[in-house]
Amino acid sequence: MTGGAVIGHIEFYEAIKAGKISVRMKRKGSSIIFVNDKKQVLLFLRDDKPDIPFPNMWDVPGGHVEDNEIPAKCIVREMKEELGMELNGFQTFSVEEFDDRVEYTFWKKEDIDINKITLTEGQSLKWFSEDEIKNTELAYGFNKILAYGFNKILEDFFVQAPFSKN
Repeated sequence: MTGGAVIGHIEFYEAIKAGKISVRMKRKGSSIIFVNDKKQVLLFLRDDKPDIPFPNMWDVPGGHVEDNEIPAKCIVREMKEELGMELNGFQTFSVEEFDDRVEYTFWKKEDIDINKITLTEGQSLKWFSEDEIKNTELAYGFNKILAYGFNKILEDFFVQAPFSKN
C-alpha cells in the first residue's frame, strides 16, 4: 500500500510539471504598521489609477511576496522601493489567512518624518489616530468597510498595543 501512495505522489508531481494539473497556491502579502510616539499609524494614499486595486484609498505600507522570498525580506524590499528607507528592527505582529492570500503583518515603533520621504508609489503619507482609522475607508480591508479582514489586524494592534511594551 505504501509503495502505491508514493508512486501516486510522484505521478501527481509529474502531472503538475507537465502542465496536466494546475495547483493554485494562495499568494502572500507582507505589510507593516508603523506607530509613532503619539500612537498614530502611518498610512499612504494609493495612486489614483483605474487599473490598480483600490485606487485613491488609504492603505498600510507593504506589497506582494515574490516567489522564493520570505515575508520579512519582502517588507524590507518594499520599504526600500516605495519609501526609500532601510528597514530593520521590526517585529512580527500577525499572520492572517484570508480567502485570497496569507498576510504577514509586521510592526515597528518609529517617528518617521513623512516630509523627508520621497514616495515612488502612492500619492502621500499621513499619520492616523485610532479614531481617524475607524472613520476612514481603507484599501484591502484594513478596516470594517472592506471585506478582506485587515480591520481585525488593526483593531488587534491597538488592543494588544505592543508599542507600549517597549
